[in-house]
Amino acid sequence: MGKADFLSPKAIANRIKSKGLQKLRWYCQMCQKQCRDENGFKCHCMAESHQRQLLLASEDPNKFMDYFSDEFKNDFIELLSRRFGTKRVHNNIIYNEYISHREHVHMNSTQWETLTDFTKWLGREGFCKVDETPKGWYVQYIDRDPETIRRQEEQARKKKQDLDDEERSAKFIEEQVRRGRDGKEIEENPVFTELKRESEEEKVAFNMGASSSVAGPSKSSSALGASALKAAASSTKRKDTSSDTRSEKKKKSALEEIMEMEEKKRKKQSVRTDYWLQPNIVVKVVTKRLGEKYHKKKAVIMEVRDKYGAVVKMIDSGDKLKLDQNHVETVIPAPGKLVLILNGPHRDTEALLEGIDEKNFSATLALESGQQKGKRVDVAYEDFSKLA
Repeated sequence: MGKADFLSPKAIANRIKSKGLQKLRWYCQMCQKQCRDENGFKCHCMAESHQRQLLLASEDPNKFMDYFSDEFKNDFIELLSRRFGTKRVHNNIIYNEYISHREHVHMNSTQWETLTDFTKWLGREGFCKVDETPKGWYVQYIDRDPETIRRQEEQARKKKQDLDDEERSAKFIEEQVRRGRDGKEIEENPVFTELKRESEEEKVAFNMGASSSVAGPSKSSSALGASALKAAASSTKRKDTSSDTRSEKKKKSALEEIMEMEEKKRKKQSVRTDYWLQPNIVVKVVTKRLGEKYHKKKAVIMEVRDKYGAVVKMIDSGDKLKLDQNHVETVIPAPGKLVLILNGPHRDTEALLEGIDEKNFSATLALESGQQKGKRVDVAYEDFSKLA
């Protein structure tokens, strides 16, 4: 067995020594070779292969430095996203895990001199959220995956819709309470007066039965008293019945309004769909994935594909793009313009925009077609858009 054999004691000892991290001053990044001692590093620097690598680097040093910097940045961010996700963690912990790999790109071959400079650069470029504490710098990865962004936007949209429904219900209940209080104040309160006789000679008698009768003046006075009692009783009874019927009618109307609102809400939810794209409507591009050229620019939907996708034509440049409905939003024109209702019980109906309620995020529309032409309805912002 020769000395240079794979299973020789010397070869095994060399492999054992080469495991793990070695001293950085004896590492050549251009050749990606780690030397174990100063003598080995000196011999490597005198080798012909090392001299060729130096000649190549001297021709365009910025090219090699940019390459090593990109490799270091990509490996560092990949380790951060895979190992810690979006958690806040100390930058030194990530760096120690990164350099534990033998084949990693060393920082002294990149454009950053220290780990602090690299951390600040990550924050400026928007790759991570960085903050400085007495214990050092902390980083937090920003997940820009399109699927994650779409899921977050969907959750935010659902949360906003739930809040809008809750606010409308709360406002309706407050309105009913206010109307009930106003109705109670309007009701007439009974006025009680003291019984007084106009003259001392007048006698007051009560006829308790049909057979009982009093002769003389007492007879007329008893008849007068009986008629007065009957009139007072009938007026009191009429007041009570009128107040009861009025309160019952008021309670019944409030109950009916609540039932009608619930019925309308159920009908509205039953006819709503999760897709709303329609041809010949104006939309606004909200995604940043296409660059600043198309961001916040308006377009016209030319064709709808598979309910959730559409081919749009940009109004400014005339370019045609294929976008998902999550990448666009509806456009609200000025009052007096025609719009198309995209969702709800009046779906696919043209209407005229009469007014905008910014507080409730809705608008008042007058229907221009269908059996209910001329009817005014309140529609949320996301359920209608401007017609091209």
